[in-house]
Amino acid sequence: MAGFVLIHGSWHGGWCFDPVAEILRARGHTVVAPTLPGMGGTAEEMAAVTLDGWGEFAAQHCRDLKARGVGPVVLAGHSRGGLVVSTAAERDPSAMDAIVYICAMMLPSGMSRAGFKELEGPNPAFDAIISKVHGGIATVIDTQNAAPVFAQISPPDLVEAAMARLVAEPHAPRSQQIKVTPERWGSLPRTYVECTLDRTIPIESQRRMIAMSPGANVVTLEADHSPYLSKPQELAEALEAAIPA
Repeated sequence: MAGFVLIHGSWHGGWCFDPVAEILRARGHTVVAPTLPGMGGTAEEMAAVTLDGWGEFAAQHCRDLKARGVGPVVLAGHSRGGLVVSTAAERDPSAMDAIVYICAMMLPSGMSRAGFKELEGPNPAFDAIISKVHGGIATVIDTQNAAPVFAQISPPDLVEAAMARLVAEPHAPRSQQIKVTPERWGSLPRTYVECTLDRTIPIESQRRMIAMSPGANVVTLEADHSPYLSKPQELAEALEAAIPA
């Protein structure tokens, strides 16, 4: 059986993976879905957040699983969590055995999330629900209008509960350029789970990233930006398929 470290996306917490984690645990796997440090914290706490710090946080969770004899270890990230996965994999590729991007930011070296946003162009529905707080240190979501952008085909009761739990997101990691090398990040098997109905990171943007960083095994889900709610069974299967033989 494998170990999974699941890294959530912006404004969310590790709780968002609960439906998928339940499926994987029922199949005998070990699942860790932590909430990243600083999420929803004070202005000072969020100002202290760095992408490098988040990457080390994720890598340490992978190392902890291996220290317990759990393995192989798969590190997966959703949405902005892809930045964390890339950073962790470059920092310590020996800590994990495979990496997975779930409609996530899989960027080439030298590019930031903010930089890719400029390539994407406007996404009016998504842009309209984001507001800066603490002088731009963080952003928050208009939870009353987020559901059609984040989870339009997911079960309404699960969506309502999820939207109520969204918190402020530290902004700095979005501006930091990714550094990945073939020798480290590129040494790991990669899977990209693309979600064709995504309104947050549209499928065109996902496929652009796949083309910019070739080499990933691509799994296609007819899902919104919250596949852990809309297609948990299929997502669990995609994560299991990423376990190295």
